[in-house]
Amino acid sequence: MLFWKLISVSIRSQMQYSASFITLCLAHFLSTSVYILAIGVLFDRFHIVKGWTFYEVGLIYGIVHIGFGLAESFARGFERFSQMLIQGDFDRVLLQPINPLIQVAVHDIQLMRLSRSVQGGIVLAVSLSHFSFTLFSIHSLVIILSIIGTASFFYGLLVIQAAISFWTLESLEIMNITTYGGLQTGQYPMSFYDRPFRLIFTFLIPLACVAYYPIAILLHHESIPLFAAAIAPLSGLIFLYLACQLWHLGSRHYHSTGS
Repeated sequence: MLFWKLISVSIRSQMQYSASFITLCLAHFLSTSVYILAIGVLFDRFHIVKGWTFYEVGLIYGIVHIGFGLAESFARGFERFSQMLIQGDFDRVLLQPINPLIQVAVHDIQLMRLSRSVQGGIVLAVSLSHFSFTLFSIHSLVIILSIIGTASFFYGLLVIQAAISFWTLESLEIMNITTYGGLQTGQYPMSFYDRPFRLIFTFLIPLACVAYYPIAILLHHESIPLFAAAIAPLSGLIFLYLACQLWHLGSRHYHSTGS
């Protein structure tokens, strides 16, 4: 499939300088580990925060950072899409006999950002070791679906950022509040926040649906039927689909840079 061939070309180009690649991965891993250290300091002082223990929060933290790392690695083309428009590179993309969405998606893959996913995976694995979840159970299924839903959600945010660029090039800072701000928000249980804030991140921006609610239901922090824990992460896939539709709408109305 052409999509995977384009990805493999991008990956091979990054691996040409293996020492530099490994150094960048290690630096990114260490820099993103600061987040879990901050959470560790909080729980070392208070032990239990609003009924949540450190390892329970670790489940949510791990899912959010794995999902964000995956999205950040494979959606950098959308994050830098505004520069493609300014420089006229998107005009060349439209001349190629390949779906423009696919071309932008594989434009700037950065594997070193998967270090965040590795760091999140370690936290998730350590946290899981403190629970009696079995490998083949509803708990494992919910966690896998949550990771997929979270990655889809953050990928969708970056696609929306690119789509908005068709109408305005001043959207980056606003969207960064949502993407990186969403990462900061989502790594903690939503029950830590006030009700209006929870409603925004549940119904307007469905971050709570892909990470918080599935884990909160499994751990009985929310009195919601168990089947909802497996259904809620699907909102991330729906969000990504709607984001792609917005991008297609913008691309259909694109009239070149004029330069």
